[in-house]
Amino acid sequence: QVQLVESGGGLVQAGGSLRLSCAAPGRTVRSLYMGWFRQAPGKEREFVSAIGSSGYYADSVKGRATISKDNAKNTMYLQMNSLKPEDTAVYYCAAAAGLSGSNFYTTSYDYWGQGTQVTVSS
Repeated sequence: QVQLVESGGGLVQAGGSLRLSCAAPGRTVRSLYMGWFRQAPGKEREFVSAIGSSGYYADSVKGRATISKDNAKNTMYLQMNSLKPEDTAVYYCAAAAGLSGSNFYTTSYDYWGQGTQVTVSS
């Protein structure tokens, strides 16, 4: 079992930046394939970004987001810049073992965090 704990969400003005964190207490993230999804009210959960041997991004955030891992801190990050009101959603961290390549579907992931709210005001 892998516990995932997100943090870093909040209220930000359009054009601002946030860094989301996903900690995996007691578990090294080096061996995990990890990703970020988001879900806006009334919409399905959608892929944002993932990191295995490389980083992958949804077209909606490409050029504005950077995903990274700090293996020493057992933490994954998502730096988001030039935020837009349409980025408003609950952001979820997800993880799985044994994945490679790009994985855009929620069903590919075994472990999920509780989510952190990101609200971008216009």
